[in-house]
Amino acid sequence: MEPVVHLEGVVAVLGGFPVLAGADLRVERGEILLLRGPNGAGKTSLLRLCAGLLPVERGGATVLGCDIAADRTAVRHRVGLLGHANGLYADLTVADNVAFWGATVGASADEVAASLERMGLSGRLASVPVSRLSAGQRRRTALACLVARRAELWLLDEPHAGLDAAGRDDLDATLRDAAAAGATVMVASHELERAGALATRVVEIVGGLVRL
Repeated sequence: MEPVVHLEGVVAVLGGFPVLAGADLRVERGEILLLRGPNGAGKTSLLRLCAGLLPVERGGATVLGCDIAADRTAVRHRVGLLGHANGLYADLTVADNVAFWGATVGASADEVAASLERMGLSGRLASVPVSRLSAGQRRRTALACLVARRAELWLLDEPHAGLDAAGRDDLDATLRDAAAAGATVMVASHELERAGALATRVVEIVGGLVRL
C-alpha cells in the first residue's frame, strides 16, 4: 500500500536557511505520528511542507499520492493543518466559522453540527463571535473546523496548547477516532508524556533531519 507521506532526501529552504536538510520519512495510513525535537529543529517546517505550504527545494516528496515537489497545491484540500494560529474569522460566530471551513469540502449541516458537538461547542457557544471566546474556546473551534473538513491527513502543531483538561481529552479521543476511521495524524509537540501516550510511533527531528 502506498504511504500517506513519503519523503526522500527532502531539502526545504526558508529565508535562505535550510529548515529541512535531507529529510527521509514514511508515514502509513492510520498512524498517529509524534514529531519531537528542540525548537528550530524543523518540526513545524515538516508539517507545513506536508500541507503544501512550503516548497520542496530538492528531493522526492509525495503526500496522499500527490507529488508535492512538482505541484504542492494538489494536496491542500485533502489535508488539515492546525498551527499556532487558529485560522479563524474573529467577526464570525463559532458555528459560522465551522460551516465556512466545512463548506470547502461540501460538509453537510449535520456534519457541521456533529463537529461542533464533538468539540463541546454546541448550544449557546455556537452563536458566540470568535472575538469573544477564550483562548481555549478558540482552539476548540479551530479543531471543530478541522473535523468538519474531513481531512485525510491531520497536521497538528502543539494542538493541546490552550486547552483545559477536558479539551485535551476531547482532542485525544477525536484524533484516535480519526485514525481508526482511516485518517493519518502527525503531531508536533513538546508535551511528550501526553502526546507520547496518544502516538502509535515517535520520530525525532534534529537539525532538519528525521531520526527514526
